[in-house]
Amino acid sequence: MAGGAFVAQGAGRKYEGGVTCFVIITCLVAAMGGLIFGYDIGISGGVTSMDTFLKQFFPSVYRQEHEIRDDGNMYCKFNSHLLTLFTSSLYLAALVASFFSSTVTRLFGRKISMLFGGLVFLLGAIINGAAVNVAMLIIGRLLLGIGVGFANQSVPIYLSEMAPAQIRGALNIGFQMAITIGILAANLINYGTAQIKEGYGWRISLGLAAVPALMITVGSFFLPDTPNSILERGHPEESKRMLQKIRGTDNVEAEFQDLVDATEAAKKVEHPWKNILQPKYRPQLVICTMIPFFQQLTGINVIMFYAPVLFKTLGFGDDAALMSAVITGVVNLVSTLVSVHSADRFGRRILFLEGGVQMIISQILVGIMIAVNFGTQGVGELPKGSANLVLFFICAYVAAFAWSWGPLGWLVPSEICPLEIRSAGQAINVSVNMFFTFVIGQFFLSMLCHMKFGLFLFFAGFVVLMTIFVYFFLPETKNVPIEEMNRVWKAHWFWGKYIPDEAVIGGQTYTSA
Repeated sequence: MAGGAFVAQGAGRKYEGGVTCFVIITCLVAAMGGLIFGYDIGISGGVTSMDTFLKQFFPSVYRQEHEIRDDGNMYCKFNSHLLTLFTSSLYLAALVASFFSSTVTRLFGRKISMLFGGLVFLLGAIINGAAVNVAMLIIGRLLLGIGVGFANQSVPIYLSEMAPAQIRGALNIGFQMAITIGILAANLINYGTAQIKEGYGWRISLGLAAVPALMITVGSFFLPDTPNSILERGHPEESKRMLQKIRGTDNVEAEFQDLVDATEAAKKVEHPWKNILQPKYRPQLVICTMIPFFQQLTGINVIMFYAPVLFKTLGFGDDAALMSAVITGVVNLVSTLVSVHSADRFGRRILFLEGGVQMIISQILVGIMIAVNFGTQGVGELPKGSANLVLFFICAYVAAFAWSWGPLGWLVPSEICPLEIRSAGQAINVSVNMFFTFVIGQFFLSMLCHMKFGLFLFFAGFVVLMTIFVYFFLPETKNVPIEEMNRVWKAHWFWGKYIPDEAVIGGQTYTSA
């Protein structure tokens, strides 16, 4: 049927072993790779709203903000392509890095890719904290982007390969949880450093990015690599021992044989980038492209990047804007816990669909309230009651994203690709994500200036499209062993025609719900 929902429980091969402390600890350590991404998302918006930072590096924006503060078009008070380049340059670097990290992840293992990403991010944090001109800021941001590109490529794959199928969603969402913790930590740090009257608070905010960088660098140094990666690099006995260790049993023959079969198939693929374009990988190619595209077109990074700037634009005071960003950060973190609890219990689809509907409603209401108070001229003010209501609807929007498109946007692409195209698929996921993150980061303030309140309706329209896309084209993947995912695609009403019979590992096919 067109809904594309499939029953996963009980349909797949049940491997021996259970959930071990070892696999949980390793996945928690690996998930810290999300801290560097989250910290950067949260820190940039707060820093760019600090007057001392603007006066030193972007004086024209500072003058423009204060000239418009009392009278003028509120929509355009922060409009500066150089200012947005400070934020968005990171994601351009991450886009380029994701293609190189795909090869590193495949040839040298997941942990090496994480280790390298942490080291480069650390260097970027040091340069940003010590910056004396815009060039140093941009160079630092580019290095941060390389680190993010490598971490975002390797961490989701690592988590999906280490986790047993029944809790793969919860452990993989640990990556998104780390992102939300990083965002919240950055918001709190920005609120504290903004109170430093000597004016160097922004240096502390940028320099403290070294802390999550050290955490993932040190953590990845001690992490084992995944059985899949070890086997892929030609060490079957070591791979089997690692599989026995993470599953807590010596009887791993069935799962190990599936890994061997997948690895043998992967070895026949000399060019994974060319291979992923074949018709039999069409479902993975489309999902790994459309999910990150839609994730960014939710408009979430408008809130996460520029929350303090956005709230100042709407008339919140300096401290109130930063505190409002902290509130959305708390909502983001708490709501991600809902996904951790629900992704493996209720499935991916229901979270995608409910989150989409809630985001649509929230964005439309925010757009209407801004239109009523500021009109098309951007002149007016937001009464306290209306301001609190706007904050409430933004929090409702953030909550919906945090238990749906936020974590699942990383989980689903990382779990659907067979080994022979897994690195290429994740590279596409990361690169598409980073490209549209760059586009939104670079042009949001200009779009706000020109589209005004209509910008929120613009993003709501994309959420409508992506919710329809999920309903028709994304099957349920909960509790499906990662090497058996082709059976889900084979049973799908649309994707089934692309999957040859020989691509389906033995066992019964998943049935339509």
